[in-house]
Amino acid sequence: MGEDRSDVLQGTLDLMVLKTLETMGPQHGYGIARRIEQVSGNSLVLNQGTIYPALLRLQQRGWIKAEWGVSESNRRAKYYSLSRIGRKRIEEEAKNWERIAATMARFLTASS
Repeated sequence: MGEDRSDVLQGTLDLMVLKTLETMGPQHGYGIARRIEQVSGNSLVLNQGTIYPALLRLQQRGWIKAEWGVSESNRRAKYYSLSRIGRKRIEEEAKNWERIAATMARFLTASS
């Protein structure tokens, strides 16, 4: 324990990826991971074993789509973008997390 950077709470990564793609447009996996780390103030660390399974899961659900392109460093990279279904899911997922956060806030502020 005592680490400065946190693991991603299960289920939150999907919404973070969707919101990143909504804000920034098509991105490759590395770019998505770095942007999430940046927005988190570097309190989260995402490695390949974290981000790529999430991207695959979102692609299988039809929430994002992928196509091959060339990265800034002139390498072949898979670029991810929101699908129509993904755009619709952002609002639902955000409402769900707002509800969960409000519930947790009640527990954290409850007196014993």
